[in-house]
Amino acid sequence: MADMRQVVLDTETTGIDPAKGHRVIEIGAVEVVDRRITGAHFHQYLNPDRQSDPEAVRIHGITDAFLVDKPRFAEIAGSFLAFLGDAQLVIHNAPFDLGFLNAELRRSDLPGLGNPVLDTLVEARRRHPGQKNDLNSLCRRYGVDNSQRTLHGALLDCQILAEVYMAMTGGQVDMGLLSGDRNRENGQAADQTAGETARVADRNLRVLWADPSAQTAHESYLEGMGEGALWRKGS
Repeated sequence: MADMRQVVLDTETTGIDPAKGHRVIEIGAVEVVDRRITGAHFHQYLNPDRQSDPEAVRIHGITDAFLVDKPRFAEIAGSFLAFLGDAQLVIHNAPFDLGFLNAELRRSDLPGLGNPVLDTLVEARRRHPGQKNDLNSLCRRYGVDNSQRTLHGALLDCQILAEVYMAMTGGQVDMGLLSGDRNRENGQAADQTAGETARVADRNLRVLWADPSAQTAHESYLEGMGEGALWRKGS
């Protein structure tokens, strides 16, 4: 069976609408193979040949002056598409990023992306209806460290989203019991499938036993519930 290859993808832009001429200024992409973050990634800042909206700069902090000497999208399109290959794309709010990337590809006389897409925002809304499902909220929900995310950044957001995606779809949740670095230096991610119990070794857990008075009070409480109590039936 062939390995399942996915690419977690994110962009930063000069504004919110490619139809109004806004452009991509940063692309980040992280490779995941068989639910393992491999360490392979693509990252590029781009010169958009236009100014960014002040609101956009407030979000991502990427200034026009910083982008002046960066390549244009057409110059890096080949290497970007080669990195994507035919992988499934994992994107949070996919219509936004795909709209911008396909607009850039059209400007470069290239066909739009035809990769299969998994939108983590859609998946999060399905799993957590009525709750906040932005990336920061999902980090809090699944115990993913986003302390470095003071501003939006395409590569950092991809790395964070990859961990959120693993946790959301495979039951991998960090509750302080798993290794904090998740073996990133070795290109490996802790991978807990649904229903698997994390094993905790070399930890001295303090066990607090009920004292006699607490046990007596508990027994009195159960007695008051009568013979129909499920606890009594199971004893």
